[in-house]
Amino acid sequence: MKKTILSLIAIAFLSACATDPYTGESKVSKTAWGTGIGTAVGAGVGALIGGEKGALIGAGVGAAAGAGTGGYMDIQARKLRESLQGTGVQVARDGQNIRLIMPNAITFDTNNDVMKTSANKVLDSVAIVAKEYNKTNLQVIGHTDSTGNDKINIPLSQRRAATVANYLQLRGVNGARISVAGMGASQPIASNDTAAGREQNRRVEIFLINAQ
Repeated sequence: MKKTILSLIAIAFLSACATDPYTGESKVSKTAWGTGIGTAVGAGVGALIGGEKGALIGAGVGAAAGAGTGGYMDIQARKLRESLQGTGVQVARDGQNIRLIMPNAITFDTNNDVMKTSANKVLDSVAIVAKEYNKTNLQVIGHTDSTGNDKINIPLSQRRAATVANYLQLRGVNGARISVAGMGASQPIASNDTAAGREQNRRVEIFLINAQ
């Protein structure tokens, strides 16, 4: 029985291994993780109810459910990479979620919360995907560099995040799916000791979170 369950899990993971077309790396997709976890849970429950036959049935049901969660986000990530390629926006995976990193070079001038027109096309693409996959929630977070203090940076980052969120709503994304936060300089992704690092830290991030 134990060998049967382990074999089912191994097959689920191996079948979903693939080469990332953007990095060339061999990896297990988020769908595979969902499939593997679903297989394990389904097989375990099925085994308790119906022995080895139950394990096989449970594994199939669990794998389908697990793959659905990972696959839903995988498809969105792929579409966002395709539509945002060449824009300067980074598309990354953060667990089951998707993280978009938009530098200020695209979105806002220094010390300003009026969005640049160069951000319109980027956010139009994000809105198209977000409307198509409406079981995903969006969290918009503004960040600054360490120049200035929290009394300046936190409100500025909040206003920038709100500006991005408002634009997405104007493009048809349901506002109930969007939350906004401003972190000021508290979450740098590069050193604030150099001009290049400070430029990276001035950004807006959008997290697409699976709400299923």
